[in-house]
Amino acid sequence: MTAVQRGPVSGSTSRTRMRANGYGLSVRRILLALVATVSLAGMMDFAVVAPAAAQSFTYNPLPPRPRPPKAANDGQMLVQATEVDYDYNNSRVSAVGNVQLFYNGTSVEADRVIYDQKTKRLHAEGNIRMTDADGKITYAEMLDLSDDYRDGFVDSLRVDTEDQTRMAATRADRSSGNYTVFENGVYTACAPCRDDPKKPPLWQVKGARIIHDQQEKMLYFETAQLEFFGVPLAYMPYFSTPDPTVKRKTGFLMPGFTSNTPFGYGVEVPFYWAIAPDMDATFNPRITSRQGVLFQTEFRQRLLDGAYQVRVYGIDQLDRSALAGQPGDRQFRGAVETKGQFALNDKWVWGWDGVLMSDYYFFSDYRLSAYRDPQASFLYLPTEAISQLYLTGVGNRSFFDARTMYFLSFSGNQQQVPVVYPVIDYSNVLNYPIFGGEVSYKTNFVNLTRNDAAFDPITTTANTNGLCTMTSADPLARTPTQCLLRGFPGTYTRLSAEARWRKSYTDPFGEIWTPFAILRADAINSEVSNQPGVSNYLPVGDTQAFRLMPTVGLEYRYPFINVQPWGSTTIEPIAQVIIRPNETYAGRLPNEDAQSMVFDASNLFNVDKFSGYDRVEGGGRANVGVQSTTQFDRGGAVKVLFGQSYQLFGMNSFAVQDSINTGINSGLDKPRSDYVASASYSPNSTYTFSVRSRMDEQTWNVERFEAEGRANFNRWSVSMMYGNYAPQPELGYLTRREGILTSGSLKVAANWVVTGSARWDLEANKINQYVLGAGYVDDCFVLAANYVTSYSYSAGTAPPVLSHAFMFQIGLRTLATSTGSSSSAGIQ
Repeated sequence: MTAVQRGPVSGSTSRTRMRANGYGLSVRRILLALVATVSLAGMMDFAVVAPAAAQSFTYNPLPPRPRPPKAANDGQMLVQATEVDYDYNNSRVSAVGNVQLFYNGTSVEADRVIYDQKTKRLHAEGNIRMTDADGKITYAEMLDLSDDYRDGFVDSLRVDTEDQTRMAATRADRSSGNYTVFENGVYTACAPCRDDPKKPPLWQVKGARIIHDQQEKMLYFETAQLEFFGVPLAYMPYFSTPDPTVKRKTGFLMPGFTSNTPFGYGVEVPFYWAIAPDMDATFNPRITSRQGVLFQTEFRQRLLDGAYQVRVYGIDQLDRSALAGQPGDRQFRGAVETKGQFALNDKWVWGWDGVLMSDYYFFSDYRLSAYRDPQASFLYLPTEAISQLYLTGVGNRSFFDARTMYFLSFSGNQQQVPVVYPVIDYSNVLNYPIFGGEVSYKTNFVNLTRNDAAFDPITTTANTNGLCTMTSADPLARTPTQCLLRGFPGTYTRLSAEARWRKSYTDPFGEIWTPFAILRADAINSEVSNQPGVSNYLPVGDTQAFRLMPTVGLEYRYPFINVQPWGSTTIEPIAQVIIRPNETYAGRLPNEDAQSMVFDASNLFNVDKFSGYDRVEGGGRANVGVQSTTQFDRGGAVKVLFGQSYQLFGMNSFAVQDSINTGINSGLDKPRSDYVASASYSPNSTYTFSVRSRMDEQTWNVERFEAEGRANFNRWSVSMMYGNYAPQPELGYLTRREGILTSGSLKVAANWVVTGSARWDLEANKINQYVLGAGYVDDCFVLAANYVTSYSYSAGTAPPVLSHAFMFQIGLRTLATSTGSSSSAGIQ
């Protein structure tokens, strides 16, 4: 046994003494006698800290709680106290006054501690605080333990764990070093009220007995009741739950509720099976009131280099009449979902997503996983699911992605959805200059096939008469003035490669010159099936094409800076001249990835304004504009951009019709483009205002206008966006579109938040979507509810469908989380 010496501690001075049967002995003799007696008796080793007065240093009656020293882990017990007494006759050691014991990572603090050598029991009294190696803290007024802390009982007990859970009891008995029985116990994961610690927590579970099995890591509650703010709400004769240290445990999860017209009401009772540390399974049968039992099973496994999961659904429907005439009118319905991702090394990963269904309405009818938005707490209506296999690599200055994709349509138009096998992207930026400039290159390869043409009506006549459908009575009526060919039937293969060089330098006058050069090449093979009406848009049969687009250009900027006492303003004229030949095969090849075309201030200075590879901008062009940025010394900034684009020579690619009229009505389809402008103002971190607009270059009529404002305060935030868009008949928008989208949240109390959003169609004078939600969140409890209403529109004369969805969620930290949802739809 080695005596541990401690340094001085600031505080008031107090003399410390040791006794042996009432006879005074020197400190050194008592320490030696204590060591010898303890060792001969065979009890645990003690390392006794010499009292403060014996070392001639001051003593603090309320010293800070020290961390157990390293010596506490070598099988010895370290004892520190104001006074240590030894009773030779009764073989008892008493430590009195601010006692601190350390043993194998556990510390005990109390007013008085008595160790009985004969019974090998440790008895502590007064203001007891015991901290074990896991960080669990036990408070009590009386504590009785065996010498290795294995067995014992505690009166007036309170336990605080490291993960902020708490237990209290009038008495606790511990046996076999494993079981702890709390008499009249209370369990909660809520912190006590700061203003009134005696106030009941938000929720707590009381039990006549709470049994903690540390080996199984389970809590068993007998004659339990769940209370909110001290008011009993639920009574349970018996229930069990894993203790807070458990991250995964086999057993039943909280039930859930859902409803939808095809299956009525449904109750789910999930069962979780922790098969092994690296795998688990969840069985989640849904008992429905109309269709019977929907079986759901999910299996997950994590391996050394990744993880995967599989979900299986199946139901033998009892009432097919609820789905008469619909795709779900069948006896058995089911689906399989799977996904996985694995790392080859620190730069490469590969993985997959897969979906297989008995019919394309299955997920919709039963509101299953693919119909739930993982980023929101309400249901949404996707149009398709994706099955894919991919390989992705990310380098310091490079990126590679290859994947093959199969889209599963939820609308039943499976023959009009393409299969992609594969699409490959690679890009790289060289880490060394060439001719003093930066060089980058990228490649793209795609191969896709589609069975049936996908037409989209753009006139009222075509919509009403169904001229654009595959079952149209007059398929030859499908013309570019009535319909768009969204997807061609056949096979399409394209290989694209592009290299870029650019260099910037500033002359003595502060002008910034940036020359650039681009070389793009495309090799294309198109096999278009000769289905009715397709020849009005694309050449049918096989077409091989090679497209080369060399580009050179120069960008010029000349910033003027004005500094004032209130801030600085930078005005920067920008001019960009681009020289290149005409786009070859313009409008005569399929367009699958460049169908979106919005011209605004954000892409004014893009060299190629098409969004994908299938179209490439050609002809000489000049982009000019002026940009102004003002920075205020007290915070805030204003940024304004105004400009226009000019077709200098050659063919204007945006004026050429393709199968979907990309570029038509974009504002770029004329020698002088529409004017584009944007302005943003942020006076501080609270407010943000922005405006984006496109104006006709002759009449200055507003063709496209968006205004947005946001405010974010401590307790509330709000945003509003106004949009006004002119008709684009060649794209199917026959009337002006105008609407307002608003959203906001309000923190009505410390933990209560109310949210809402609405979309108002000003042309139809109708709110076509709104979301209302409320939630309570704190460190131990979650309560949330959302209600969503929206219209979904379909082609033809069918009226819009109004859908409703409601979701409710409640969660008790460390105990359970339960959800419920209900949805319905009706013609409006």
